[in-house]
Amino acid sequence: MSEDTRYSEELARKIEDRSAVVGIIGLGYVGLPLAVEFAKAGYRVVAIDLDGSKVQALNEGRSYIGDVPTSDVQQVVQNGKLHATTGFEALREVDAISICVPTPLRKTKDPDISYIVSATESIADNFRPGQLVVLESTTYPGTTDEVILPRLEAGGHKAGVDFFLAFSPERVDPGNPTYVTANIPKVIGGVTPTCTQLATALYSRVIATVIPVSSPATAEMVKLLENTFRAVNIGMANELAIMCSKLGIDVWEVIEAAATKPFGFMPFYPGPGLGGHCIPIDPLYLSWKLKTLNYNARFIELASEINTSMPEYVLDLVADALNDQAKPLRGSRVLVLGVTYKRDVEDVRESPAIDIISLLLSKGARAEYHDPYIKTLEISEHAQAEQIASIGDLTEDKLREYDAVVIVTDHTTYDYGWIADHARLLVDTRNATKHLKERDNIRRL
Repeated sequence: MSEDTRYSEELARKIEDRSAVVGIIGLGYVGLPLAVEFAKAGYRVVAIDLDGSKVQALNEGRSYIGDVPTSDVQQVVQNGKLHATTGFEALREVDAISICVPTPLRKTKDPDISYIVSATESIADNFRPGQLVVLESTTYPGTTDEVILPRLEAGGHKAGVDFFLAFSPERVDPGNPTYVTANIPKVIGGVTPTCTQLATALYSRVIATVIPVSSPATAEMVKLLENTFRAVNIGMANELAIMCSKLGIDVWEVIEAAATKPFGFMPFYPGPGLGGHCIPIDPLYLSWKLKTLNYNARFIELASEINTSMPEYVLDLVADALNDQAKPLRGSRVLVLGVTYKRDVEDVRESPAIDIISLLLSKGARAEYHDPYIKTLEISEHAQAEQIASIGDLTEDKLREYDAVVIVTDHTTYDYGWIADHARLLVDTRNATKHLKERDNIRRL
């Protein structure tokens, strides 16, 4: 066996007979489901996270993510297939490593890849020849080649020979019971053909469909296209809502009618703003990268401008609705229903509800919220952050106490007909009341 293929052939054998040890760095919405899938497939998994509470929960067989049943975690922990730790020295025993760490934006809207850099340096510090490293964290095109590759080759090792490197974008959709880690097609782009082959071989053991592409940069761009497509079209839907309001037309009726066209149209819907860890953030990674190349990504910038302005549009909608009842926004009691970034999840990252509550407070409204998934919420007002708690159970008397109730996140647990029956004024930003007859106390986006 030649030196050039020794490591690749050994790793291929380990992947095939499931003796490969898989390391997962980052145990959030991406890393934990992936770790459990590899463990269920028979691989021994070493899961690494700096959050000791997550590590303790997993080692006790408890899941802290709704999409991952505790029974699945218990099973793989009890049979010795999954162990969590905060120590990166555990990387020395693994054969393949998936990096699933956060990639937020700074306040300047520049990419913050410090978590990727930190994970890569930990891998380099505990490097063992023959390892496969796959970055899953969403980032700008070129990150794998420009950031990870040089750090791993700094010790004199060569990609495709001494170690193997690829990018494979996560495609997690929290709260979606139909599309989960195992059946969402996986795109993979390796630094070399051998890197792509080995990453494809590994992921195909736990994911039904794997799509190899020509390079990490291509795979990185695939993820950004997916979320830019959504951000731009949602931005168009939000602007359409504003235009329809000025024209006296029901935007929801327009979209539903247009959606009957069987070709050439895909419905997107307006809302109070974008939330989550992907759609509001990922397109700006691409925009930032293009600015370094002296190019202005105009669609992305415009969509971002429209989408980020929607909380202010909702504020105006509430103020106008109150004004029609001869009530000022200042001093009015306003209840926000739902604060997670999408329905039926326990995630408030980038949620527009946070901005809406902050804006209401800044205008003098007495704003509170209710959400069955979120007990407390951090709100920034006048540059100071404070914790506010979800109100108690919704009752008829409680609803009547508020001058306005605003539906921001349309959880399926809410009975919107009952809410409309007892709210003095109901502002609906999600068309959650579409099945109700027109009522004087309902205002829709």
